[in-house]
Amino acid sequence: FPNQYTEQEAKKLGVVGWVKNTSQGTVTGQVQGPEEKVNQMKSWLTKVGSPSSRIDKTNFSNEKEISKLDFSDFNTRY
Repeated sequence: FPNQYTEQEAKKLGVVGWVKNTSQGTVTGQVQGPEEKVNQMKSWLTKVGSPSSRIDKTNFSNEKEISKLDFSDFNTRY
């Protein structure tokens, strides 16, 4: 369960959202929270990731400021 490490990091940082492995062997998801914390999570996803992951590249898109969080926790979707 490689995404358990992503969940742990997200909860440690205090961001909310979700993560999911795709059938193409990539990972997709959403992260919400204070900009500084989201940036820390993006850095972790880009440079560290789970112990069994191989990070070839990262692509963050649809970034925007929101007035209210859409999620109350961070979890893995299947």
